[in-house]
Amino acid sequence: NLLMVMSSLFSQVGVTSQKTMKLLPTVGRKATQKYQQNETIFFSHWENKCMTFFCQPVFKSLPGQKISRLELGGALGTPQEKIFVSSGSEVRGYTKKGKQFLTFEANLTESINAMHVSGADLFVCASYIYNHYCDCKDQDYFLSGDKINDVLCLPVETVGRIVPILACQDRVLRVLQGSDLQYDVEVPGPPTVLELLNRDGGKGGEEVLYGTADGKLGLVQITKSGPITSWELDNEKKKGGVLCIDTFDIVGDGVKDILVGRDDGTVEVYGLDSSNEPTLRFENVLSESVTSIQGGCVGKEMYDEVLATTYTGWVSGLTTEPQQMVAGPGDEIKMSRETQGKVAALRAELEQLQVKVLQGREKYQQSSQSSTAVSSVPVFSINDKFTLCQDDASYSLTLEVQTAIDNLLLQSDVPIDLLDVEKNSAVVSFSECDSESNGNFLLATYRCQANTTRLELKVRSIEGQYGTLQAYVTPRLQPKTCQVRQYQIKPLSLHQRTHAIDQERPMNTLRLTGQFSFAEIHSWVVFCLPEVPEKTPAGDSITFYFQNTFLGTQLEATYCKGEANFKSDNISTISILKDVLSKEATKRKINLNTSYEVNEDSVSHTLRMIHPKLEYQLILAKKVQLIDALKELQVHEGNADFLIPEYRSILDESAQLLEEYKKQPAHLERLYGMITDLFIDKFKFKGQNVKTKVSQLLAILNNYELDSLMEFFSEA
Repeated sequence: NLLMVMSSLFSQVGVTSQKTMKLLPTVGRKATQKYQQNETIFFSHWENKCMTFFCQPVFKSLPGQKISRLELGGALGTPQEKIFVSSGSEVRGYTKKGKQFLTFEANLTESINAMHVSGADLFVCASYIYNHYCDCKDQDYFLSGDKINDVLCLPVETVGRIVPILACQDRVLRVLQGSDLQYDVEVPGPPTVLELLNRDGGKGGEEVLYGTADGKLGLVQITKSGPITSWELDNEKKKGGVLCIDTFDIVGDGVKDILVGRDDGTVEVYGLDSSNEPTLRFENVLSESVTSIQGGCVGKEMYDEVLATTYTGWVSGLTTEPQQMVAGPGDEIKMSRETQGKVAALRAELEQLQVKVLQGREKYQQSSQSSTAVSSVPVFSINDKFTLCQDDASYSLTLEVQTAIDNLLLQSDVPIDLLDVEKNSAVVSFSECDSESNGNFLLATYRCQANTTRLELKVRSIEGQYGTLQAYVTPRLQPKTCQVRQYQIKPLSLHQRTHAIDQERPMNTLRLTGQFSFAEIHSWVVFCLPEVPEKTPAGDSITFYFQNTFLGTQLEATYCKGEANFKSDNISTISILKDVLSKEATKRKINLNTSYEVNEDSVSHTLRMIHPKLEYQLILAKKVQLIDALKELQVHEGNADFLIPEYRSILDESAQLLEEYKKQPAHLERLYGMITDLFIDKFKFKGQNVKTKVSQLLAILNNYELDSLMEFFSEA
């Protein structure tokens, strides 16, 4: 087992972007480090002085636009000591002494969000556009079908050719050859980061590590003939999404380990066993998302560290150095001379900071009381993410602020459920809502503890009901200020993009024709479904596949100019699409011709898919209802030996049952609602109104049996 402890908080620089900290190659006893702030590049040099370590700036660039990426480069086969940063649509190059030797304008209409440097080749990506430059001259161009999150190129000196790889939001790695797509690599989640295994692509230079937004990790071999998946590591413990990866031999066994940083603050070290399968060796959780991670020798010679940068700019290290503390008389801890030096340096730095804070506070008080004082609203950055979680069919809302959060107000004009999150220590309170008069279905306030900079919430929506969720974030700043973030709850909000669907299922079909353009029908699909790129796809037509994360039902959407076809094994999905698309077309005064085909077998198919979930929830609810009565009997009789094994099992598992039931608010009612909608939608397509029979349906559900339910559906 690998034992690592926090060695130092080296510095705090400011808000950081993903993949913007690198360690430069080291020479002798000195280690040089590169890390980045939101608007200013910092370059730090660490030296061993008087048993403690001091941070000395080597250079600092002038303020400018936000820096989105940082890469190291240089001539192939030489130490990669040149520093390249992207800011807006510009790429700048610096030597390790701080001399700027390159200013290159990529002439992109959007800012660069991904970059890779290999010798004289520069690869940059905006949201959907990939560009390749050689010696700052245009070489190749590619328009991606979905948003590009990262870019990488296989080592040219090893594979003998330029092989760019794009990590795209639609769960695909796109391998390019020049300006053309060579092939796609399907991955189990939206890939957010790419790295070469062992920093050189491993044996043959073709092995690429990827991390996904839903926390999965994988290794794939990019060969000329096609991809070979080496392994995929599932996110069984529901950790955060992967933001950064590095490979470094932190154990010292001659095999490089995989270092992973996640958006929930988790830092992980994976080792590869004899079969090259990853094994978790170390894990540590920081209080903020980890935007960059590197392995190297930074704090002390002979002891390697995992260096991590967090969102608000903390640069910290986890060391392999043994931390020895000896208990003396009176349980006092004797520290080594080196540790005493570190503590003394930190205390001195803290005193200096306290003096600066007092001086700044006095200066602010004087200026605020001046007759010419002008009130200014403090500006603060928010890193937010609203993503659909496949495992529990809920949306995760993560809010990260560069300063401590005072409170958060959630407001929704659509019915949603708030789910418990164990990591969330904030106190929540609910306000009464009157949806008829003001349209509010949810008003909740989270009061945060001191120094809370990150909040994670979970909500679950109801398909067919759509609107807006708003988050009002108030930090601990003076004067008081607030930022509002909005998140769209879409009509088919629980659907997730997938690579293919089962065509053997009984399908219902909806066909729309009319005088609408390709861009118009695409905008309607974007309005209805999550994970659809906002940019209109290239070509004349497009097909998307989706899966309902709650029920497992599927949807196929194929459309072009003047025509759209939707197929699903769930009638309710088709019904929602028909209603919403007709409404959107009416808003734009476009006449739609609608036709549909209903497959009767799809109803029983959907009921069978709902059955195991409904049966499980009914059993869980009955067990929870029995817990109090069984506990009373146990107290009255003195023990539970007289109970049958089933009841004794309920008592033994009561804590787990209550915890699980608590995590699923309104779960049973949600399933009842889906069955009711399915019943109404089935007969709506036949032109029949069966709302008067809903009470009979609910009576059957209260004494649930699958056969009787299916019989009612067929006879109603």
